[in-house]
Amino acid sequence: MNKQLIEVISNPIKNRVFLEILSQGETTAKHLIEKYQDIPQATLYRYLKKMVADGLIKIVEERQVRNVTEKTYAVAIDFNTDIQKMIDENDGEAYLAWIQQLSLGIINEFKVYTEKEKINIKGDGSGFRLRPFYATRLELEELSKQIQALVAPLQKKSDSKDSRARTLAVVITPPLDV
Repeated sequence: MNKQLIEVISNPIKNRVFLEILSQGETTAKHLIEKYQDIPQATLYRYLKKMVADGLIKIVEERQVRNVTEKTYAVAIDFNTDIQKMIDENDGEAYLAWIQQLSLGIINEFKVYTEKEKINIKGDGSGFRLRPFYATRLELEELSKQIQALVAPLQKKSDSKDSRARTLAVVITPPLDV
């Protein structure tokens, strides 16, 4: 995992912006400004420019809107290829780095949430669960497919005013008896 990606994942604001671009496929700064009204525009544009320079996101379209050039951004890195390479090479060091950054990103989301003036942990639907279980490799693969199928319809923003972006992190630990 490159240093620039670690820096983005470790920064709560950059992480939110990056994950929104990833979840949308392609999006504009205008969309990001509307979604994250708590991020100053100058900061957002500075972060977008830096992520483009670092090769993490790319500009996929530019169009003139009045006197301004509107840019459409997309993620420029292929997580699946990077992860598959790590798996193929059985790279334990890279595997640990991914898990650490994933954990850090989740911790940052909780940090931003808990620092808000008014939170409602139960009402906001936030939480965590640990459920030890026993499964074969085939059962794990089936579980993964079922989780993906359950979450897929929710990955696009709905028109409901009550719909809010969330992150579902599923971590399956290595076998405890290895």
